[in-house]
Amino acid sequence: MLQLRTLNDIFFALADSGRERAMLAEDGSGQWRAISSEQVYQRVRAVAQALRSWGIGKGDRVAILAENRWEWAVADFACLAIGAVDVPIYPTLLAEQIAPLLEDSGARAIFISTPAQFEKIRGIAPNTPIERLVVMDDLPQDPHHAESPAVVLFSSLIRDADARGAARDPDLDDAARAVRPEDLATLIYTSGTTGDPKGVMLTHGNIASNVNYSTAEFGFQPTDSCISFLPLSHITARHLDYALYAQNVTVAFCPAFDRLPQSLTAIRPTILVAVPRVFEKVRQVAEQRAAESAIKQRLFSWALRAGRPHRHHVAAGRRPRSIQWKLADALVYKRLREGFGGRVRYFIAGGAPLGLDTAEWFATAGIRILEGYGLTETSPVLAINTPGANRMGSVGRPLPNIECRIAEDGELLVRGPNVFPGYWKNRSDGQDFDAEGWFHTGDIGEIDADGFLHITDRKKELLKTSGGKLIAPQPIENKLKANLLIANAALVGDRHKFASALVAPNFPALESWAREHGTEAANRTELIENLRVRAEYQTIVDRVNATLANFETIKRFRLVPDDWTLESGELTPSMKLRRRVITHKYAREIAELYADESVAHR
Repeated sequence: MLQLRTLNDIFFALADSGRERAMLAEDGSGQWRAISSEQVYQRVRAVAQALRSWGIGKGDRVAILAENRWEWAVADFACLAIGAVDVPIYPTLLAEQIAPLLEDSGARAIFISTPAQFEKIRGIAPNTPIERLVVMDDLPQDPHHAESPAVVLFSSLIRDADARGAARDPDLDDAARAVRPEDLATLIYTSGTTGDPKGVMLTHGNIASNVNYSTAEFGFQPTDSCISFLPLSHITARHLDYALYAQNVTVAFCPAFDRLPQSLTAIRPTILVAVPRVFEKVRQVAEQRAAESAIKQRLFSWALRAGRPHRHHVAAGRRPRSIQWKLADALVYKRLREGFGGRVRYFIAGGAPLGLDTAEWFATAGIRILEGYGLTETSPVLAINTPGANRMGSVGRPLPNIECRIAEDGELLVRGPNVFPGYWKNRSDGQDFDAEGWFHTGDIGEIDADGFLHITDRKKELLKTSGGKLIAPQPIENKLKANLLIANAALVGDRHKFASALVAPNFPALESWAREHGTEAANRTELIENLRVRAEYQTIVDRVNATLANFETIKRFRLVPDDWTLESGELTPSMKLRRRVITHKYAREIAELYADESVAHR
C-alpha cells in the first residue's frame, strides 16, 4: 500500500487510478451511476478553482453540511487540495446548534446538500462569517436566491468539468503537493456527550499516518466495494473512505440510513463498516422474524445451538467442518448474510463498544465482526482486530506506530503521529496531555498477555456507589440490549447505594409480545405499566444480574415510554448515550428509583 504523507496523496492516488467506478451514486429512483476517477479529479479541480476565486486559500475554514454523497467527497478534496480546512457538520443538527460552530470556526463558505438544509443556514448566515453558500441540490424558484451573489449552485461550479477529460491542472497539482503533513486538514466538533462541543484539530499527517496502518492487514482489492452510510461528519466514516480510495475500492454513497437495506441489495458490498447499533438492530430483527411462528423459532434456536460450539472457529476466520453447522449455515446463517447483501467478506464495527454478547451471537450465526477502537482526537483508529488476529471482547492490538500504556487508575494513555495537536482556540481543561506527551483518552482499559486491548468503559462514566464500588455501565447496558425486547438502556446510580436502570423498550417487539400473551394497552405508557410486561422485563434483568458481581446488579429499573434517538437528543451521531441528557430528562424517574434506598426492588 502507498505510504501517505498527506490526504492529498489519497486524492492523487484516486485521480491516477484510471477507474471507471471510483464512486457510485444513487439518482433517487433506485438507479446507480458510476463516477470515474477522471471525473472526480475534474470536479475537484472545478470546485477548487471556485474556492480560490473567492479568495479562500490555505488555512481558511470551509464548512460542509451534507449527507453522504459524492459531492461531499469532492468538496472535501477541493478544500484539502488548496490547503483549506474543512469543518464537517452533522446534518441532523438544528440551525441554533450550527450557528455557534460556524461562528467559532470562522468558516467563510459552506457546502449545503438540500433545500431543507439551505433553509437552516439561510436564516443564520448573516450572523456568521459565512460569505458563500454552495447548494448541492437545485433550489426552488425564488427571486431572492437570484439576487444574492452569496448563493451558488454546486452544479454551476462543475458544469463543464467532465468535458475536460484527462487534462490535469498544474496549478492545482502544485498547490496540493505543497501541503505539508503538519498543515491543518480539518476541524471536527465533538458530539458532546458530556459538555459543549470542542473543535478537534487534525492535521494531514495525523489522518494520513493512521490510514497507512489501520487497514494494512486487510488486503482490500479493486474488486471490493463498500457503502458509505455512517455520517461523514464523523471521523470514523471519513477515515474509512480515505482508506478505501487509497486502495482503489469502489465507494457507494447512501445518504439516508432508511435506504441502507435497498443499497445493500443493489450494491452487494464486500466490506461493511457499521456502528454496533446497526448490528444490534439486525440481531433484533432476525430474532423478531424467527418469533413469527413456532416452526421458525425452533429452526432458529436449533441453528444457534449448532453454531455455539464453533463460534471461536468463526471468529478466527475458519469455516467449521461440522455437518450440523453446514446445514445450519444453509438454512439460517446464509439468510442472515443475505440481509447484508450476501457478499460481505469483512464486517467491521467501530464508533462505540460492540459488546462481547453481540460479537459472540454473530459468530454463533457464522458472521465474524472485527471490532476496532479510537477517538476523534486520534484520527481515529488506535487499535483494531484484523483478519489474522481477532479476539472477541477486545478491540484488537494497537496499531504498530502507536504507543499505549495503562495509567495507575486504569486509564488508557497513548502517543503517536495520529494524535491531534490540540483543540481549536486551545479549548482544553489542561488534562488532555501530561508532561511526557501522553494523551489521556478518558477510557478505562487493559492490555492482555497477547497484546490485545480491552476497553471497559469511559472514565467519566464510571458509577461510584456510596459504598465506594466502581461500576462500568456500558458492559451491563450491552447485556440488556442483547435482548429483543430492549432497544436501549442506561445504568444510573452514581453516589447511591446500588445501581438501577432506565430501559427504553423495543416497542415493535414488545407490542408483538403483548398480542401473543393477550395483553392489551391503549398506549405505550399503559403498556409499560402492565404487571405482566413488568414481570417479563424483571426476568430479563434477573438473567443479566446472574452474570454480574453482587455490587453491579441492577436492584431497580424503570421502563420509559420513549424511543431514544439522535433526533430526540438521547443519542450522539455515533449512537452513544448522552448521559447528561438522559439523567436530566428522567430526573423525576431516577429520584423515584432512589426514594427509599434501604429496600431493593424485587
